[in-house]
Amino acid sequence: MKYPFLIIVLLTCFTANAQKYSPLPHGMLYGQKVDGLAKMPAYKLEAFMGKKVRISTTIIGKVLKVTQPKGGWFDMDAGNGRVIKVHFRDYGINLPVDLRGRIVMIQGVAQKQFIADDLQHFAGDTVSGKKQHQIKTDPKQVLSFEASGLVVL
Repeated sequence: MKYPFLIIVLLTCFTANAQKYSPLPHGMLYGQKVDGLAKMPAYKLEAFMGKKVRISTTIIGKVLKVTQPKGGWFDMDAGNGRVIKVHFRDYGINLPVDLRGRIVMIQGVAQKQFIADDLQHFAGDTVSGKKQHQIKTDPKQVLSFEASGLVVL
């Protein structure tokens, strides 16, 4: 009587661990199908955008971390210590945390997010005099990406 119960408990433990640590297969798709014909590396995205604020494109890069699995929020390496903040258009996407460190291809819309000093400049609220030199501006804008599809490479 003890042995069948013990065997069932051990099998349950082994199957639970096997499901927990399963690797992500190559070609795993999240969201819509990704068109990989006009793809570019993530570190070239900002230079490709130039002065444009929004573009539709497909990029390839390394996932740094999954910040929120529900809704598909993650950070992608953009080279030189830069980060692209990525989220899915469809909130129903659930990304595994195991995606960290994997190379992925994502398709969607890239957008530059302006810092507060730029927004003040556009609004006409510029600072003059001695205070102008005290404002520290970051010449790099934050890039965000609204993904419609992701493929694990």
